[in-house]
Amino acid sequence: MDPLQDLQSLLDKSGDRDNPGPEELKDLMASVRSIAVVGISRNPEKPARSVPAYLASKGYDVIPVNPFVDEILGKKAKDSLEEVSEPVDMVLVFRPPEEAAEIAEAAMRRDERPVIWLQKEIRADEIAATARNLGLTVVQDLCAYEVHKALDPT
Repeated sequence: MDPLQDLQSLLDKSGDRDNPGPEELKDLMASVRSIAVVGISRNPEKPARSVPAYLASKGYDVIPVNPFVDEILGKKAKDSLEEVSEPVDMVLVFRPPEEAAEIAEAAMRRDERPVIWLQKEIRADEIAATARNLGLTVVQDLCAYEVHKALDPT
């Protein structure tokens, strides 16, 4: 199947019809290099660990953000997004929906204006609309692993 059709199929299953389209997702995944992962898990069986590990294996610079661990994926974990001093292209959120808005707001305050990506089943519609109105790219209720895999099935 065509990767863009695969992406459209994933988008159709997402609850957010305002997500970027297949072409924009393809371009986004190609341009992103550094990803701050808020809520990365120490448990390798959880998606909050396996998805960032997969992205790291594909060459992305994954910056772990979890105040309850010292190191994940061979890197020192940051306690919060505000503690990440290096520029990031994307903030990938693995936190419950009730915490997602606060994390998205913190991402919006960053000078580099990163993509805000709320993982599958995570949405914060009000703050997503605000961020989009300010020109930021927001993805909600969509799995970064599934998107990457649709583009690079190897």
